[in-house]
Amino acid sequence: MSDPVLALVLLVAFLGTAAVVRFFRTLERDFWDTARNPMLAGAVAGVLMRVTDAERSLQPVLIGVLMTLASLYSRLTGDESEPADGMLLGAVSGAAAAVPLVVNGNEPLRAFAQCVLAGAVAGFGITWGLLHVAAKGKQIVWDVLTAAGAMAVAASLSFLERSGIDDRRLAIGAGALVPVLVIGTVFKQWPEIRAELHHEAALGFIDESDVRGTAHPLLRLGRGRWKNTGAHREFVRIANRIALRKRQQRHRPEEMARIYQLEVMKLRMQLQDMARLERATIAAPNDEHLPSDTMRVSE
Repeated sequence: MSDPVLALVLLVAFLGTAAVVRFFRTLERDFWDTARNPMLAGAVAGVLMRVTDAERSLQPVLIGVLMTLASLYSRLTGDESEPADGMLLGAVSGAAAAVPLVVNGNEPLRAFAQCVLAGAVAGFGITWGLLHVAAKGKQIVWDVLTAAGAMAVAASLSFLERSGIDDRRLAIGAGALVPVLVIGTVFKQWPEIRAELHHEAALGFIDESDVRGTAHPLLRLGRGRWKNTGAHREFVRIANRIALRKRQQRHRPEEMARIYQLEVMKLRMQLQDMARLERATIAAPNDEHLPSDTMRVSE
């Protein structure tokens, strides 16, 4: 298999894997809607890279700058998310940027690896800065540091090549590394989410019996003690958003923290309503098709 063909195969495989990994992380099926802007920004960056046709020594600099700008655009036009989500979408943006270089470039596998890894670093850094750096001036400094990190990652592939690792291994490794890291963050965050949900249970907003099935990375894929898998997954999404907002408000200014607190209160009401409807469904006598928010009326 020639290098351009292998690079295209890796591109398609990576995008498919990214969709699966994002569902595993968020339980949401809107991957392509969410990824549309990052892919569009990445495609524009890729065209600029191809038109510029920078020397090999300068290509990592160009890739790092353009992928950081693409991540900035995605941050401004997309929903607020966590750094791991930013990393995955940044890598998707990088994959889109690699297309012009793969189709009409001299080193398609190297370009794929550089764009995906630089995009992942840029997406992670930009999203992390949004959540943890409140001052605008400091955010600009952090964005510049993020661009430098993306450049460094893109340039590091040259050193790996000199150590004897060929382009095929680098490209395959780059395509596999990002999904593995995102899945790893899901398991790493499990204790934090569980602690937040235990706190919600102590406050009476959810049942203690729902905590483990909602927080565990694998158990939350099923239906737990719920009758409907879709309802349980929606419950999980809302509960995890509560946990995210509670973590975020600790790092935000007082005004923004109040906004997050209002959202948490709204989401808590949704969880309580869902739990109430689920209990009503379970209690409905001998009729699995009876809507959970409907009461029987005697004729």
